Amino acid sequence: MIETWLQPLPHGINLSCRAAGERGQPVLMFLHGFPEAAFVWDELLQHFAARGYRCVAPNLRGFEQSSRPADAKDYRAKFLVQDIAALIATEGGELECLVAHDWGGAVAWGVANQLPQLARRLAIVNSPHPGTFLRELQRNTRQQQASAYMNFLVRPDAEALLREDGYRRLLGFFEHPAWMTEDLRRRYIEVWDASLEGGCNYYRASPLRPGSADAVTLPREMLTVDIPTLVLWAMDDIALGPELVEGLDEYVSRLTLEKVPGATHWIIHERPAFVAQRLEAFLAR
Repeated sequence: MIETWLQPLPHGINLSCRAAGERGQPVLMFLHGFPEAAFVWDELLQHFAARGYRCVAPNLRGFEQSSRPADAKDYRAKFLVQDIAALIATEGGELECLVAHDWGGAVAWGVANQLPQLARRLAIVNSPHPGTFLRELQRNTRQQQASAYMNFLVRPDAEALLREDGYRRLLGFFEHPAWMTEDLRRRYIEVWDASLEGGCNYYRASPLRPGSADAVTLPREMLTVDIPTLVLWAMDDIALGPELVEGLDEYVSRLTLEKVPGATHWIIHERPAFVAQRLEAFLAR
């Protein structure tokens, strides 16, 4: 059973959350990406709750019923990390594992770098490490082209264009997969009806996109991660190329990298049982 609630945080942000499992059990926290929402983790929440974990999936700021600041500056990384740190505190402190995909991974990399005491482990699913992402945006034409959609999403009319023709462009992000049932499509549209502005503001607030990235430098101390880290990488991701996992061990000292042929960016929908099995194996180490 999935419980839902709106969690107020001390700095004035509210996060709408989904959870399964009893309080007091080891906590797993799951962070979603764009254009998704916390419900994408429901199957994994229930899977791990049945194995003795407390599983929590917040809707990040700007998504679903979470607070939606109007100013794009309020979606800078430091504020997103602050939200998750505060939410972890409401669950009793240190996580057993922080699990994240896409934009959620960008936040999770930041938590693991800045506040490593908050999680014993990190698990990333197709979310580029900022060091390798910056490198590829600056040097790799293929990644620059694959990330060109980001410059569409920062346009002032992006939200209006995304809503055209019954969200044709957003549904196109998923490449019309077999897993997109009518019920799942309805749930996505409910989230998009609530707000697209928040999701687009993630891109507006970030300098890591084609063109803008050329002027960015990131000091090494902002990039290192020293907690045990699983990176599960679907190799057929058309937006995030396989080069993004090359050299990860330069930044992540305790890295387990698993490449998954034949899976796309949407591996959580495509192969949820496989993702659960690999995460379970990681947690058992």
